[in-house]
Amino acid sequence: MDILRFITAGSVDDGKSTLIGRLLYDSKSILVDQLEALEKQSKNKNSDGIDLAIITDGLRAEREQGITIDVAYRYFATKKRKFIIADAPGHVQYTRNMITGASNSQLIIILIDARQGVIEQTRRHSIIASLLKIKHVVVAVNKMDLVDYSEEVYQEIKTNYEKVAETLGLKNVDYFPISAFHGDNIVGKSENMNWFQGEPLLEFLENLEISDDVNLTDARFQVQYVIRPQTEELHDYRGYAGQIISGVYKKGDKITILPENIETTISKLETGGKEVEEVFANQPAVIQIEDNIDISRGDFFVKSENLPSVENEFEALICWLDKRELAEGNKYFIQHKSRLVKAIVKEIEYKIDVNTLEQIPANENIKLNEIVKVRLKTASPLVFDSYEKNNATGSAILIDETSNATVGACMIL
Repeated sequence: MDILRFITAGSVDDGKSTLIGRLLYDSKSILVDQLEALEKQSKNKNSDGIDLAIITDGLRAEREQGITIDVAYRYFATKKRKFIIADAPGHVQYTRNMITGASNSQLIIILIDARQGVIEQTRRHSIIASLLKIKHVVVAVNKMDLVDYSEEVYQEIKTNYEKVAETLGLKNVDYFPISAFHGDNIVGKSENMNWFQGEPLLEFLENLEISDDVNLTDARFQVQYVIRPQTEELHDYRGYAGQIISGVYKKGDKITILPENIETTISKLETGGKEVEEVFANQPAVIQIEDNIDISRGDFFVKSENLPSVENEFEALICWLDKRELAEGNKYFIQHKSRLVKAIVKEIEYKIDVNTLEQIPANENIKLNEIVKVRLKTASPLVFDSYEKNNATGSAILIDETSNATVGACMIL
């Protein structure tokens, strides 16, 4: 079975945690002893006798406030697919948490309170989805029970959001009228909304085609480990282990080793301990080459006819994750997949307003949760694609040199 990674986003009290709780509860992914504990802790009980929201709000402080203050990851599976859910907070001061949760997501569920309609936070979350190039967007109009399951209210919200999606260039947008509290249109069709002809939300998530989301065009492999057994049986064995980041590799392919820019040919491919003729994106693999070349952890194998950029100076969007401010001239480590190099912030070009996408002059240092466009210079060249072309090789993190804390999430332009 494949895995669908998705994130839920919405304003405070839009029902994100309740929706996730409903998916876990109705898919029978909660153990009996967990259910018993939930029944004792529940204050806002539904017809099932539990408060579904507290399934994800695991911290006591969150329960006391009735909000989500961190990214909570939950896992569940049906007969058709496995799921990893990131429940991100809706507050503007937790933009970094949402970007953290969304960075590996293939789909975003944006919840809209049927009573409130499209609001500022709806637009902000949609802007973040567009910045991160999330391929699939689900708009779940929640709390339909509080507007008497009105088709007119749903259609008005859908029309309003379609304008937002068009402005931001969001594609593959699907709409669902739901009530997470009562379970309408979550796992089964709602009898209260016979006017909605679509499938229930979980059925849609199970059947969503995500194979096209995998980049099989740009062949990228980064060495994580050099295998040299040096035994009598494998005296001359030299294999380069890692994960196929994107694309397809076949035995006999002409490849270029970057950043050294040396050409060679693939002599053998292995995965799962067996020799194979080809390997493709997301597979762990060991690659052997015909020539004896000095290759280290962090080097890239790419097909010679499709080369990425190799630069030590480039532009990037950064979501700032640290309480200490970002300023021009600051030095950090940049972690790009397996490669770790020193970097300096040469220039802060502008800030991005996450509510409007407006470019704002960066007249002062950059604070926590702000998104900025910067120019970085690294001590040695990085091998990368633009984030839009290949988000796996177009993303990186900045690390503080003294504390080793992750301070910035980078999208290379």
